[in-house]
Amino acid sequence: MTRRKKMWFTVFGLAAGILIGIYIQPLVSGDSLYEQMRKFSEVLNTVQKNYVDEVQTPKLVEAAIVGMLGELDPHSVYIPAEQQKRVEEDFRGSFQGIGVEFDVVKDTITIVSAITGGPSEALGIQAGDKIVKIDDKNAVGMSREDVPKQLRGPKGTHVVVSIVRQGAKGPMQFDITRDDIPLYTVDAAFVDENGTGYLTINRFAEPTYDEMMKNLDRMSGEGMKRLVLDLRGNPGGYMEKAIRIVDEFVPGGKRIVYTKSTRSTEEEVYTSEDGQRYEKLPLIVLVNAGSASASEIVSGAIQDLDRGLIVGETTFGKGLVQRQFSLADGSAFRLTIARYYTPSGRLIQRSYDKGKEEYYKMANRKEDAEGDNLDHQNDVADSTRPVFKTAGGRKVLGGGGITPDYVVKYDTLTPFSVDLIRKNVLFDYMEQYFEEHAQSLRTQFSGKFPEFNRQFQINDAMWNEFLAFAKKKGVEGKPEQIAADRKHIAIRLKSRLARSLFGNNEFYQVALQDDKQFEKALTLFPEASKIARLTMR
Repeated sequence: MTRRKKMWFTVFGLAAGILIGIYIQPLVSGDSLYEQMRKFSEVLNTVQKNYVDEVQTPKLVEAAIVGMLGELDPHSVYIPAEQQKRVEEDFRGSFQGIGVEFDVVKDTITIVSAITGGPSEALGIQAGDKIVKIDDKNAVGMSREDVPKQLRGPKGTHVVVSIVRQGAKGPMQFDITRDDIPLYTVDAAFVDENGTGYLTINRFAEPTYDEMMKNLDRMSGEGMKRLVLDLRGNPGGYMEKAIRIVDEFVPGGKRIVYTKSTRSTEEEVYTSEDGQRYEKLPLIVLVNAGSASASEIVSGAIQDLDRGLIVGETTFGKGLVQRQFSLADGSAFRLTIARYYTPSGRLIQRSYDKGKEEYYKMANRKEDAEGDNLDHQNDVADSTRPVFKTAGGRKVLGGGGITPDYVVKYDTLTPFSVDLIRKNVLFDYMEQYFEEHAQSLRTQFSGKFPEFNRQFQINDAMWNEFLAFAKKKGVEGKPEQIAADRKHIAIRLKSRLARSLFGNNEFYQVALQDDKQFEKALTLFPEASKIARLTMR
């Protein structure tokens, strides 16, 4: 009996303690989680019962979540369920569909290219083809947003498309079996006649490391002696993929990146391993204001470890670590849990104390003068930016983002070129030109890119035809603007044609002929090898 009484007294005591805690906690802490949840619930219930019109509660809850995360930092965000599906496809690196890149030109779905390895390529669908029917339904006038809904679908299902092709007598029908379509993160990878490799990565997703290694191994077999790694415009992605990519280029035992959080006194440190394949390959990394997050991990580590040179413009300055949390309805949210630091101790994140709008307008982003910034001019005493040292003792600046060793800015375009790009005139003209000349161009240059690159030029007749086309589209330039931008525009036109005829590698090989940052990088390999203590080959 005594034991039983003691047991009941214990149970009663625990229950009383819990009840007292529940009711007393809000009184002793105005910031308690319980009190704030009760406050939110009270407002939501009151709105639902008393608002003048019908209330869509899920929308109110989503708006509240967006507002709550918006109070934290620019990168803690809510992702609605429909958007989350696209995010998963993007980072998984594949989707299911017919495998085409397209644009809607004059209300008609126009194939930009058939994705390599996809079912459309296997059936012979070509750049310039126009889809006019999908499963016997008229596709002319379909919005850009609605096209994927019609063409994508589960693997193994069929869709019949009717295509109009220049030179063909009538519409051509293709019965396409949908399949897994890769979303490549390596846009281009090739080796030039001098042994310089070029590889550009558009984001860091699940397949990125494997894609890069496959291309590097192929390029190595083709005589690659040095590499330009282009991360311009790369907004980031998976941190672990960036770490693995850095690991391929640096010796073992080197700190690549580390993270810190005020929630913990411990640092998460990521180090390189021995025995990777490209630790001795001379390396230059291209960056710009669009290079963020994982791109800054890569460029920051390469710079701090004196493994290569960074060329271009100061990066975005996004050094906050997010973890994604899934919700029951298929939506998700990303929450910042730590900060990134480069091997030398630089915080990648720049200030966002002026608010999200100013942050995305690049407020507080430091820009250095164009030119040799290899040791930051040895003139940093008056700078407000903290100074750090690379593995070899060179000075590098903190304060957010990665400042290149050689700052090279893009050429400023005249209003004429800006209008041409903004109104899509370049694409529209080359789409029309390719439609009219596809047969003869393929006959002359099929499988012969070097000949195309040497022989095909935007001659005076074609240039005047383009200017007349632009005028019809409402774009006219002053003579001095046209003269100043002629080379740039001609390269853009030729590169688009190269993509239609050959593919992305050839597109980049033409486009890079008018790229100041790339051209500067080509001259810097002796310096990059000297810093990394490599022997030039």
